[in-house]
Amino acid sequence: MSHLKPILLAMSFLVMSALTAQAETRLIMFNSIGCSYCAQWEHEIGPVYKLTDEGKLAPLTRVNVQSGLPVGVTLARRAVYTPTFVLLSDGVEVSRIEGYPGEAFFWGLLEKMLMDMKGGKVSG
Repeated sequence: MSHLKPILLAMSFLVMSALTAQAETRLIMFNSIGCSYCAQWEHEIGPVYKLTDEGKLAPLTRVNVQSGLPVGVTLARRAVYTPTFVLLSDGVEVSRIEGYPGEAFFWGLLEKMLMDMKGGKVSG
C-alpha cells in the first residue's frame, strides 16, 4: 500500500496544477453617473446576471469610467463610452462591447465573446 503514496501525491499535484492553470475570466462594466443606458442595463440584466451561465463564467465588476483601473487589469485601450463591457482573461482584455444594444443583443454578443475566448459552448 505504501507504494501507492507517491502515485497518489503525483496525481494530486497534477489535479491541483490543472485547476490553478485555468485562466480567471471576468467582465468589467464601465459605467457613469447619469448614464441612461447603464441604468437600462441595470434594470434589464443587472438583477439576473450573476445567476446566468455567462455570469458564473465571467463574474461582473462595476467600475466608474472616471475611476482608475482595478489593480491587475490591462486594457487594449481605455474605456470612453458608457456602458462599456470588457471581457478579461487573467486581467487582460480579450474583447469588449461598447454601449448597450438592448437585452437580446447583449446576451448574444456576450455569449459569442465567451465562446471565442473559451473555444466552445458556454455552460456553467
